[in-house]
Amino acid sequence: MFDKHGKKLSPQEVWIKLVVRIQNILLETRISILHLSGHIPSHNIRKIIYRLGGIKIGKGSTIHMGVRFYNSKNISIGTDSIIGEYSVLDGRDILKVGNHVAIASQVMIYNSKHDINDEHFSPINKPVYIEDYVFIGPRSIIMPGVTIGRGAVIAAGAVVTKNVPNFSIVAGVPANIIGKRSQKDFNYRLGRPRLFR
Repeated sequence: MFDKHGKKLSPQEVWIKLVVRIQNILLETRISILHLSGHIPSHNIRKIIYRLGGIKIGKGSTIHMGVRFYNSKNISIGTDSIIGEYSVLDGRDILKVGNHVAIASQVMIYNSKHDINDEHFSPINKPVYIEDYVFIGPRSIIMPGVTIGRGAVIAAGAVVTKNVPNFSIVAGVPANIIGKRSQKDFNYRLGRPRLFR
């Protein structure tokens, strides 16, 4: 037996490859169940299934319908945070969403990418941290290794490739600072979830 690069595998390497393949099938099965669960029109039922799937979800947080997950066991969401419809949350490395974070619809947060200079196009995994009171606008993309500071605002459609300082407002591709939030002492709550969203 050979690997994908044409190298002949030893019996031990074949066994390891088989074990990894079984682990991947189990992971893909869990992710498929979470994906299908994302279409259940009940926030409370979805949240129970997501927690059983390994996602840590704080009190009062909402995950709207149609959200996609990659390796849910590395994803944690704080209290009173909202994840909008059809967003993508990548858990191939740590993804930590803080408290009172509003993530709009169709936001994509990745923590894995390919090394375009590697001969095997190998993956590079880096954690993503989103601190408290952040707002991420619709269809924004957050790339691996990024920390979004407390109270920061990501404009709709922005592509965030580097850390965002506390209270900064960023926009563009790639995202750059365009302003600062004047309010810095936050204590708001995002509210209750809509019943069938």
